[in-house]
Amino acid sequence: MPALLSIVIPTLNSAETINHTLLSLSEGIISGLIKELIISDGNSEDDIEKLSKEIGAVFIKGEKGRGKQLHRGAVQSNAKWIFFIHSDTILPLGWSQIFLEHIINQESAGYCKLSFDDTSIMAKIISFSANLRSNIFKLPYGDQGLLISKKLYNKIGGYPDLPLMEDVEIAKLLKKKIRLIPATIKTSAYKYKRDGWLKRSINNIIFLMKFKCGVDPYKLAKSYYKN
Repeated sequence: MPALLSIVIPTLNSAETINHTLLSLSEGIISGLIKELIISDGNSEDDIEKLSKEIGAVFIKGEKGRGKQLHRGAVQSNAKWIFFIHSDTILPLGWSQIFLEHIINQESAGYCKLSFDDTSIMAKIISFSANLRSNIFKLPYGDQGLLISKKLYNKIGGYPDLPLMEDVEIAKLLKKKIRLIPATIKTSAYKYKRDGWLKRSINNIIFLMKFKCGVDPYKLAKSYYKN
């Protein structure tokens, strides 16, 4: 495969959760699709920098904030396409061939279907709702990944400098230039199980509505990260 893809992972004290993500990316390295792995860190206090160097990743360190970190990684990237993925998300077997087909045949950005590392009914309901939202409104969240060409990323201005809802804003910038990739990624259910599936889901909807109504994202972030 041609080396067409930069992987960008934002991290914040993620050394203990990133291993499964890295393992799932390995087929892209073996196949030759991945040109580089970029770890964009938000001044973590763990061993993520050491781990990054051990695996040969490009390590960038700077002010925390997912939007800032994602954009710093994108600026650093040297491949024609970028895939943004969270540090607690796992790609399915065969993803590299699916991504290559999208890269060859599409100009639009792409996102994946969501699932959780949990088999409960609530996990299935929440993932179904997220996938339905993405399909109807073209509004995938960051835990569904984002595959985008560097050209399109630069054209829309990239991730905005926001402390929260950066994934909502970039989806808005992409408008109809985003489509589903036929791959299901698995993300951690830890925060949902910690906070309660229903409570966290309702809070996410409330924060989204407040953001859409023009509430200052910095005020929202202060409240969000207290939860």
